[in-house]
Amino acid sequence: MAASEVQVPFDDESNEPPDDANAAVQRQWLSLPQLSSIAAVLEQFLNRAGFEKGPWLTVCFAIGIALWFQLENFWEWGAVLILCSGAAIAAICWGWRHERHPVLRQSAIAILLMITLGLSVVWARSEIVGADAIERPQVTVLTGRILERDEQPARDRVRLVLATRDPASGDALKIRVNVPQSADQADLLEGSVVRLRARLMPPAPPMLPGAYNFSRTAWFAGLAATGSVLGDIAVVEPANETDALASTQRQLASHVRSQLDGSAGAIASALASGDRGSISDADEEAMRDAGLTHLLSISGLHVSAVIAAAYLIAIKLLALWPWLALRARLPLVAAGFAALAGVGYTLLTGAEVPTVRSCVGAILVLAALALGREPLSLRMVAAAALFVLFLWPESLVGPSFQMSFAAVLAIVALHNSAPVQAYLAPREESWFSRSGRRAVMLLVTGMVIEIALMPIVLFHFHRAGVYGAFANVVGIPLTTFFSMPLIGLALFLDIFGLGAPAWWAAGKSLEILIGIAHFTASQPGAVKLMPEMDGGIFALFVSGGIWLALWRGRVRLLGFVPVVLAAMLFLASPVPDLLVSGDGRHVGVAGEGDRLLVLRESRSDYARDNLLELAGMDGEPVPLGKWPDANCSPDFCVLPVTREGRTWQVLMARSNIRIEERALAAACDRSDIVIADRYLPRSCKPKWLKADRRMLDRTGGLAINLTNGTYNSVADAQGDHGWWRGERD
Repeated sequence: MAASEVQVPFDDESNEPPDDANAAVQRQWLSLPQLSSIAAVLEQFLNRAGFEKGPWLTVCFAIGIALWFQLENFWEWGAVLILCSGAAIAAICWGWRHERHPVLRQSAIAILLMITLGLSVVWARSEIVGADAIERPQVTVLTGRILERDEQPARDRVRLVLATRDPASGDALKIRVNVPQSADQADLLEGSVVRLRARLMPPAPPMLPGAYNFSRTAWFAGLAATGSVLGDIAVVEPANETDALASTQRQLASHVRSQLDGSAGAIASALASGDRGSISDADEEAMRDAGLTHLLSISGLHVSAVIAAAYLIAIKLLALWPWLALRARLPLVAAGFAALAGVGYTLLTGAEVPTVRSCVGAILVLAALALGREPLSLRMVAAAALFVLFLWPESLVGPSFQMSFAAVLAIVALHNSAPVQAYLAPREESWFSRSGRRAVMLLVTGMVIEIALMPIVLFHFHRAGVYGAFANVVGIPLTTFFSMPLIGLALFLDIFGLGAPAWWAAGKSLEILIGIAHFTASQPGAVKLMPEMDGGIFALFVSGGIWLALWRGRVRLLGFVPVVLAAMLFLASPVPDLLVSGDGRHVGVAGEGDRLLVLRESRSDYARDNLLELAGMDGEPVPLGKWPDANCSPDFCVLPVTREGRTWQVLMARSNIRIEERALAAACDRSDIVIADRYLPRSCKPKWLKADRRMLDRTGGLAINLTNGTYNSVADAQGDHGWWRGERD
């Protein structure tokens, strides 16, 4: 026998290999981990930890959508599709040869396929509905058909969405224009063909890194331009048929406002028809800062209240019909009536994403009740989320979807936990004790929702209400059990002309709600402003929250690890020292006192609010011309900014007047940073950064950190997606 074929015999008594063989086996184990053992450990973990596939499949579908938004270009999207689909096929083939670890294998295949599907769905939707923006601002005369009409009396305007054609190229366009209320006409309805003169602008990209991305929203809405009407509007062709649903919504909103004046009428109109156009900016800001703004947006609370009321009324009335009660399951019939009421209310109030999600979820709850299943489950939330994401995958990156599902997920996970179920379990006790436990649970639920929503609010709005949980303890029951039922009763009694008392009571309840909002928002420290949250930090918050919600038992506590890490990273994140808008006109300087310094006194609330929010500061900004350390002329401002022992010289342009090139070049040589809203000559060479129009057209707005000498730009988060492609070119 050859030497290579010699086998080491085992000892007959011990049945163990000799010491040399043991050493060889141990070395092999240390160098080549056995994948089968790792797979076995994972299989046991999934079986013991209460792994439920349904919710995680929706999470993976959402991950695929998020990857499309996060990755930059076609090649990266294609690489993910190839890798995930290839790995899924490999896992399927491996499963044909091996029968071990079925749960792990099936889970891996499902996860990979759902990620692939999510990325494919959002990519396909972008290609189907996305519309390239017009190249440049223009004033033009155009003819188009009205697709949508949105009345906004609080802003003294009406918004029209038109289908038209580009006068130059003849390409089909979808645009949105604002019409002053003074120029509004009764025949400006859906389906009318109108001719008008308008000032049009391409949909605006984010003003600063982390600001609202309207260009992305417009892309998925198919909008190529937005603007305002100049002069009168001529109706070329009146509408042949009016949109019955839109007309009913407007009539209902108008009727409600005719019964209730002021803020109460505006909010009642929003609750009844979804029309928020008459709510004043002061009331909307107070509701937002008090954590009550979700009551203005038709979502789960409102749809659930309508469906629950319809279910109770239907089952009580149907029980009065003995023939039907003896021949049909009344809960099933009542659930059908309630589902119809929910769908009708959803359509009447505009069928926004939170409303659709709530309607789908409520219908699933009705189905579960009718079938005798558990109504509040994570599977129900996951099914509703998957339905919405499949139809509107772009909603994943919007605050509406995130806040809506985060709140519902927090409620379901909290009430399905063992400690809460034990706390709420029926027991022999007095009415006072039972009511006290429910009140405590309501407060705890409000606090959990506020904690769950806090990262989302800070990421999108850079501000959060501190006392929202306490305001919601009163606001939610007041709206659910008093305001909405009274509005419904008043509308019903109006059929017989008897609705006045109910309208009076509804108005008083809404006045209390508005008073709570203004009182809460006016308290010291009620609102906390924070600077931009990095996308990676936000992803840590989200992943930790999902882990906490979807797992069971002690393993769910591991979700606190990414949450705590994200909180530490966020609190340690530096505040930008300089904020530069994408057009170079607006500059904010933070850290020079308690108030933000700005280059120009702007009449634009949008520009000022963006600068304040992304700097994490409040108070009225101070113009650089009034700051003692700034040296300003009519054309330029020079500001020394000291950070970490180094003084940076910042030169900022204030006018478009042509400056002698040699003098400008000398000023640039003395400066570390130059910021201008125009194209500067090549002879202008600052020591570090030249943020003129040439650079800003390529990068968009900037957030500059002088402490470490870095900056972030709007372009960093856009990639080659359609809404930014023109900007980069």
